[in-house]
Amino acid sequence: MQLSQRITNITGGGSDGWDVFYKARRLISEGTSVTELTIGEHDIGTDPAILTAMDRAATGGHTGYAIVPGITSLRKAVAARIQDRTGVATTYRNILITPGGQSALFAAHLATCNAGDRALFIDPYYATYPGTIRSVGGIPVPIPTRAREAFLPQSESIAAEAAKGAATLLINTPNNPTGTVYDRETLTGIAETSIAHDLWLISDEVYDTQIWNGQHISPRALPGMADRTLVIGSMSKSHAMTGSRIGWICAPEHVVDHLINLATHTTYGVAGFIQDAAEFALAQGVELEEKIAEPFRRRRDLAQAILAGQNTVGMIPSQGAMYLMLDIRATGLSGEDFAHSLLDAHHIAVMPGESFGASAAGHVRVAMTVDDSRFAASLQTLVDHAISLAT
Repeated sequence: MQLSQRITNITGGGSDGWDVFYKARRLISEGTSVTELTIGEHDIGTDPAILTAMDRAATGGHTGYAIVPGITSLRKAVAARIQDRTGVATTYRNILITPGGQSALFAAHLATCNAGDRALFIDPYYATYPGTIRSVGGIPVPIPTRAREAFLPQSESIAAEAAKGAATLLINTPNNPTGTVYDRETLTGIAETSIAHDLWLISDEVYDTQIWNGQHISPRALPGMADRTLVIGSMSKSHAMTGSRIGWICAPEHVVDHLINLATHTTYGVAGFIQDAAEFALAQGVELEEKIAEPFRRRRDLAQAILAGQNTVGMIPSQGAMYLMLDIRATGLSGEDFAHSLLDAHHIAVMPGESFGASAAGHVRVAMTVDDSRFAASLQTLVDHAISLAT
């Protein structure tokens, strides 16, 4: 007997580019102290008030099956949040509550891709994007971008691939891994291309509360886009609820109706006490979101100061999200080789740019997820290490 090609081909074969991460975890398990600047995990836990609300809901008995589309009051709260921030009319019928943003990405692609469809996404990309597309039977097609253009996608590059019969386009702004925030001109070009080539647009907006420069614009708010856009949202980054696995899809009503049917046959919903905690968290408003985002804004400013005055390590303008994308090509090493050398020499773990696609080769991604003093010291060590390699 054999397993299905769909499940055995999720990663496409070969290395998934996460060797440095696994190596760092092995060192830690052996007792070595490693500064991990790899994954997007907050260095603070979920706010105690949210955990109290979760405990209250669980001990109060909300532990049975919850309604599959999501508790109506939470769907209404998410819809109100989206409408307030985008100006687009949104009701609870546009919302499906999902067990995290990753589940939402899978469901969105399953809803819009047939087996064998070409599905476009921007390179560099969040590591699971191509595997998510393969897992629904689609053909992942990366759209290259350039470091000198801050990795902003160009509409002509998208159009060239869309013209070959693509079904979907996946974008992510603020962007992981680059920290780039797509401006209105970029998003207008994406919208026009989506309409011209009849693409479904899947917009991953899980970092929408982490904006350091510019503004977050949801493409769903652009002319002609509300009926062809599926927005992915999550409580993980905005409310430091990564382990709670709570997110959503915002989509046209008829799409959500089908997604509910999918959820009935897959996840069967999200735990009620988790949903109650998420509703409580959203009710705390922007004050809590700003509190959770502030450390990353502060560390971005620290990074700019540390990187000033040297020309070995370059930084892609960090406009949002909890990451820095650093250009280390002056060292003569690939991002992967540099990351391994930094880990071996200084026990500092960063992600190679190659983990996120060919466009980020010669870069490393740094997660700003340790306390300020440790972050500053580690980044300075990274710079000094790069300078030593370049001389």
